[in-house]
Amino acid sequence: MQLNQYIDHTILKPTTLLADITKLCTEAKEYQFAAVCIPPNFVKKAKSLVAGSHVKVATVIGFPFGYSAVEAKIAEILLAMVDGADELDVVINISAIKNNDWLYLANEINHIMPIIRAKNKVIKIIIESGILTDDEIIKCCEIYGLAGIDYLKTSTGYAEKGATVEVVKLFRLHLPEQVQIKASGGIRDYAFAKALIDAGATRLGCSAGVAIVQGTPVEEKGY
Repeated sequence: MQLNQYIDHTILKPTTLLADITKLCTEAKEYQFAAVCIPPNFVKKAKSLVAGSHVKVATVIGFPFGYSAVEAKIAEILLAMVDGADELDVVINISAIKNNDWLYLANEINHIMPIIRAKNKVIKIIIESGILTDDEIIKCCEIYGLAGIDYLKTSTGYAEKGATVEVVKLFRLHLPEQVQIKASGGIRDYAFAKALIDAGATRLGCSAGVAIVQGTPVEEKGY
């Protein structure tokens, strides 16, 4: 298995330095990762750093809690695309899920999708599965599957519980075939990464990408 091709090499901590981005992009090119996933303010720089390679530039929208107004998320998306982002990882309004306000969520995605599709960008929707019930996850699969997103993503990496094999299987069971799955949060070794892929994930968001493909132990919490 060419595990490197599944990895979104990620750094999203609030103390991220330009030197961190340079290192991330250099590693992404060296190991031929699928993408780098970085804070929005580094998109333009990352785009220049990975130029000439197959590495995509992904950034996050409404990160990490998702309760920004839809107008704010749209503004973030537009700016990210202007700066050169290829993929947008959008955190949905988790509070709306917990308040059973599915109409709000449908309205949110219906405003976002045409903007991203007009520019032929990739959209990944983050739902923070670790704090949701199975019923809430299934409802998300239905809404976002119907909206025609590219990926449903498990986690931001900021909740106590990140990706699990069980959640990836639940996603796959309830998503349309064409909607892919990105697992993220707590992926720190090759065995777990492979198990997530075997369960149906086609992207992995992790900060330990190099260690994972090298088989090096990682002790700290990874995205």
